[in-house]
Amino acid sequence: MTSTRNRNCLPGGAAGRAALLILIAGGITACERGSAETAEAAPISDLSALSDRFWDAYLSWNPLQATYLGEHRLSDRVRDISPSGRNNRRREVGALMGALAAIDLASLPPGNRLTSLALDHQLSAEVAEQTCDLEVWVVDHREGFQLDFLNIVGAQPLETPVDGERMIRRWNAFADYIDDYISNLRTGLETGRVAARASVNRTIVQLDALLERPVEEWPIYAPAGTRLDAWPEGTRHDFRAGIREAASERIRPAYARLRDFLRDELYPHSRTGAAIGLSSLPGGSACYEAMIRNFTTLELTPAEIHAQGLAELERIHDELRTLGQEVLGASDLKEIQQRLRSDPEMFFRWPGEIVQMAEEAYARAALVMPDWFGTPPVTEMVIRPIPLYEAPQSVLAYYREPAPDGSRPGTYYVNTYRPEIRPRYQADVLSFHEAIPGHHLQTAIAQEVAGLPEFRKHLGSVAFVEGWALYAERLADEMGLYADDLSRIGLASYDAWRASRLVVDTGIHAFGWTREEAIDFVRENTLLAEVNIENEVDRYITSPAQALTYKLGQLEISRLRAKAEATLGEAFSIAEFHDRVLENGALSLPALGDAIESWLAETASQ
Repeated sequence: MTSTRNRNCLPGGAAGRAALLILIAGGITACERGSAETAEAAPISDLSALSDRFWDAYLSWNPLQATYLGEHRLSDRVRDISPSGRNNRRREVGALMGALAAIDLASLPPGNRLTSLALDHQLSAEVAEQTCDLEVWVVDHREGFQLDFLNIVGAQPLETPVDGERMIRRWNAFADYIDDYISNLRTGLETGRVAARASVNRTIVQLDALLERPVEEWPIYAPAGTRLDAWPEGTRHDFRAGIREAASERIRPAYARLRDFLRDELYPHSRTGAAIGLSSLPGGSACYEAMIRNFTTLELTPAEIHAQGLAELERIHDELRTLGQEVLGASDLKEIQQRLRSDPEMFFRWPGEIVQMAEEAYARAALVMPDWFGTPPVTEMVIRPIPLYEAPQSVLAYYREPAPDGSRPGTYYVNTYRPEIRPRYQADVLSFHEAIPGHHLQTAIAQEVAGLPEFRKHLGSVAFVEGWALYAERLADEMGLYADDLSRIGLASYDAWRASRLVVDTGIHAFGWTREEAIDFVRENTLLAEVNIENEVDRYITSPAQALTYKLGQLEISRLRAKAEATLGEAFSIAEFHDRVLENGALSLPALGDAIESWLAETASQ
C-alpha cells in the first residue's frame, strides 16, 4: 500500500494507475519513478491493437474463464497465483496502463472513446485487486476456485485426444494451484492479513461435505467414464487412467490439505467481532475505497453510500406498508415480516416447484419482449438447479453466461436446496433479475453486438451489470409480468434488500459493524427469510463493495431514463432507450451517462 504522501505524487487517470502498479511491483515511490512508466510501456498508438493485447493478456490471466468463453488453447492451464505470477501480472498491467495513457483520448471518435474508457475501467479493476493483494488473504465460499475446479467440467472440451491431454494437464495443475494458494495464505497470515471467520468456516463446511464423498462422485472424476468411441483404444485407456490418477492421487489430497490448513492454521486467527471488515486489515481502509471505485465506478465515500441506503430504505418501507395493507391487511412492517416469514404457505414444498416457477416467469417475459426492446437477444437460456455440492453455502440463484460460439446456452441456476425455507413470493422477481429482462438479456446482447472489441462483449462494469438486473426487476412490473400482488411484495422486498446492502456493506467494512449487528439490521429492514439473511451477510463480509453495485447502478440507469423521458417528451421510446443502454456492453456508469447524453443531444437536434 502507498502512503498518503506518495499517492499525492501520482498523476490522475490511467497514467496515475499505471504509476501505482509500478510502485506496487517495484517497491519504490511514484515520485522517484517520475514518468518512467510510460517510457517502459512500449506505447501502442492503435486502440484496437491495445484492446486485443489486453484481451489476450486477460485470458492468459484467467484461463478457466477463457475455457467458458470457448478459447480452448488455454484449457490446460490454471491461473498463476505464485509470487512470480502475481509480479508478472503487475508488470503487464502497468505496461498496458502506460500504453493506454499514451493515446490521445480527445482525438478518438466517440465509439473509440467508449472503448478507451472501458479499457481504463478494466485495468483499474486489476489495479484495485492488486492494491488489496487479494490473493494472499481472501477465502471465498461462494466463488472460490474450489468450486470453479468442479464446475469447469461442463465447459471443458473433450472431443479429441488433444483435448484429453489438455484436461489431464489442467487436472494435475489444480493440485499445484491449491498448494500455491495455501502458501499465499500463510504469507498473508504472517503479515496480519487474514480472511473473516464466516468465510473460512463456510469453506471448511463445504470442503468437509465434499471430502466425505468418494472421489468417484466428484465432477472432476466423471470424464473417466466418457465413452470416447472415436478415439483409439490405447488413447482412451491412457486418458481414463490419467483422469483417475489426477483426481484420486493429486486433486483429492490437495483439497484435504486445504481443508486441514483452513481448519487447523487459519481458522484460529480468522477475523471476528468488529474486525470482520476491511478496515481492520493493514491498509484496509484504502483497499475498501479502491474496491468501491472498482465495483461502483463512482467517486463516493462510505458515509455517502451509507446515507443513501438509509434514505432508499425509508422510501421502500413506505411502499411495503401500502402493499402489505392491500395484500395482507397489515401495514406495520414487523407484522408484515412475521406473516411472510412464519406462514408455511409462503414457502416452496419441493425442489421441482422452484424450477417450474422460474420456467413460467421466463416464458411470460419472452412473450412481451418485442414491445420493450428493439433488439432482443438470439441466444437461448436454460434453467438448472445449483449443484448440491455448493447449494448449502450458495446464494438464492445465479446466472452463467453462454458460450459465444453457441455451444452452450446461458444458464440460470436456482437454489433448490431445502425448498421449505425459500419464499414463493420472491420467485418471480428473482427470475426477472437473473433471466429476462435481467442478466441473460444484457449479457447475450453484449455478446451479439457486432463491431465491439472482444473484451467489451464479455467484461465490464459490475455496477452496470447488476444495476441493469435490479432495474429489470422494476421494469418487469411495468411489463405486467408479476403473477399477483403477493409477487409484487416480493419485488419491493428485493428492492429493500438491495438498499440494505448500501448500509450493511459500509457498516461492516468502514464503520466496524459486527456480523451480528449486520444480521440484525437486515432482519429488521427487509423481508428476507432467516437462512438467506445469514448467507447474505457472510457474502458481504467475503466480497467487500460488490453488493453496492446493485442499488447504485439501478439508481443511475433510472436517472438516465427519467432524463431521456423529460428531454424527448412524446418522442421518447422505451425500446429505443433500452437499446441505447445495452448496445455498448457493460460500460462504467460515467461512460454510460456520456453515451446517453450524446444520444439525447443527437436526437434532440434532429
